Amino acid sequence: MIRSLSEFRFFKSFRIPIESSDDVQVTVEHDDPFSERGVFIDDLQVTDVSITGLGFKSRHKMSIGDTISISVNYRRLRFDVSAIIVRAFSGHIDDPTMSYGAEIEEVEDRDKMSRFLGQLINHFGQERLKDCLRNLALSESYSDLTEGFEMFSLMLSLFKDITNFANQEGFIDSMLEETTRILNAQRAVIFLINTETNQLEASHAVGISKKHLRFDYRKGVAGSVFTTGVSLNIDSSHSKIRFFDKIDKKLGVKTKSVICNPITNREDKIIGAIQVANKRNQDRFTEEDEKVMKLLSLIYSCFFSQYNPVSKKSLIRRFSAPFARNIVWIGKSQHTMDLRRTILKLKDLPTPQTIVGEKGTGKELYARILHSEGARGIHDYEVVDCNSMSAIEMEEKLWGKDDNIGWIEKCSGGSICFRDIDKFPKTLQRRLVETLNRSLLADDKTELDLRCFFTSTEELDELYQNGSIIQEFFDYCNQNVLRMQALRNRKKDIIELVDYFLAKECKAQGFLQKVFSDEIKDALVEYEWPGNVYELKTAIARLVRYNPKNHVITNVDDTILPILKAPINPRVSAEIPYINDHSIDLKDRVLLVEREIMLAEIKRYKGNKSRAAEAMGISREALRKKLIACEKTYEKLQVLEKSKRKKDIDEDTKIFQLPKAA
Repeated sequence: MIRSLSEFRFFKSFRIPIESSDDVQVTVEHDDPFSERGVFIDDLQVTDVSITGLGFKSRHKMSIGDTISISVNYRRLRFDVSAIIVRAFSGHIDDPTMSYGAEIEEVEDRDKMSRFLGQLINHFGQERLKDCLRNLALSESYSDLTEGFEMFSLMLSLFKDITNFANQEGFIDSMLEETTRILNAQRAVIFLINTETNQLEASHAVGISKKHLRFDYRKGVAGSVFTTGVSLNIDSSHSKIRFFDKIDKKLGVKTKSVICNPITNREDKIIGAIQVANKRNQDRFTEEDEKVMKLLSLIYSCFFSQYNPVSKKSLIRRFSAPFARNIVWIGKSQHTMDLRRTILKLKDLPTPQTIVGEKGTGKELYARILHSEGARGIHDYEVVDCNSMSAIEMEEKLWGKDDNIGWIEKCSGGSICFRDIDKFPKTLQRRLVETLNRSLLADDKTELDLRCFFTSTEELDELYQNGSIIQEFFDYCNQNVLRMQALRNRKKDIIELVDYFLAKECKAQGFLQKVFSDEIKDALVEYEWPGNVYELKTAIARLVRYNPKNHVITNVDDTILPILKAPINPRVSAEIPYINDHSIDLKDRVLLVEREIMLAEIKRYKGNKSRAAEAMGISREALRKKLIACEKTYEKLQVLEKSKRKKDIDEDTKIFQLPKAA
């Protein structure tokens, strides 16, 4: 665990492993602040050295921040330096040996270490030096202290070269030529996103003309790398190679193998890709080439670190201007932030996705975002409304009729969203699962590549238990489940959504931008929104349309929007009486919760206990008995509270009562 900047510097320092054959003699004295002399460490084992520090192992206990004195003897060289312990950790729970890292702070001491390292490296054999540079410079993990020459130090030196020479004309072209030489390839291209056209365009190219190298940001190898962030190394046997057929024919070239890595900017947004094609004398790029490409993509990322093309025309969420798109997830709550991060993980999965949440929370919108943000966004997307379509209509839409192809075949490569799957007929559930598991279209030759989204207001377990869905359909839908929180649980999103819907409605109606008074905003935030985002959107539209001449909307007619009064559908209060009193028995606290639920239901049905009982799935007599039991418990607790309060008052009175006169 990195505990300080000093430890980070040591962990990422330019270190060289020490072998026993090097005959480097090092002694360390641990300075003791309570005595004039320090403690010599007699079981010292040096693991690595650098200009700025020393790594070693010992059973001697030291703490971060302790000062040590180091004496180094190597051949005819002898010198003393002072250092501070910046890293201390154990390798195994049963091993008392500790690994330490000491950082040298004085410039003069670092000069001494520099001379020592120079002599040490001069005595390295050719094979050791070559293996050290190759294996350690391209190393991906640095968990072992003996792995020096780490990527961070290497990238720093590369960054200096970029800083010094990047402004020179032809720098990137020279880098691309060097890239093809290192990888022994025929050509290389850098693609950057153009947010005005939503295309990947070749900004630099070597070995091929960049004139016609532009295409949809989700297509081809570069498009896949750009949208997923996953590097690709493929050959002529891969299906994605076919994407190059038209381009190759136009440019008169042939693509046999491709290796491609993402390019990012300083905000860690993927802004393009570096693509190298046709490994000479081989059918495929090697694993060593993959390591080199990772390094090269970091170099190009440094060069394009300032590139951040935000645009109102962008279809890509990370480059779209605020509120510029219809398919966008608005808000600043923690749940919304988690959902945004989840988009990157879910958008390109081939498996089905079930989204559960209350009505109006945005389940279908989120499914549409997953489709459009991923590689499937260039293909068809359809929505099956199981609530409004009949079984016959759904069957014809999905599988087709006569000469009309169905959505399952039409959307191959794309997605279908099934809304309210509790109303999806069981016969079609079985047929859909069989079709998707077979993964073939009607001709049993063409492969079916379809992703399904399912939305539901109830949990899948409940749908299965009440018989709404069959076992096979439940198993298929239950592979990936995401739950949407209600709007009342993410209050931070409300103002963001209000501003978004307000601007959108004003533009639709041709009005100048309107604003709400603080009173209205507070009312909008405090309202529970039982209809969630859909209800909020409708409410904002009403407010705009009924106030065409008011720039600042301050007054609301309750007949238009009843948000300034109590909610129409009252919910169970979070502040149930006595519920947080842990001295009360669990049985009584459960009765208090039941009492609150029953009273809320009775209020929702305007005092009609028969309808309230029916809604709760119990008889009116059962409701009456439960209410009696709950009221008795509530009254008992009230009596106990009054008695306790009276007792406390009596005790206070005794304490402050004046003594009687003699």
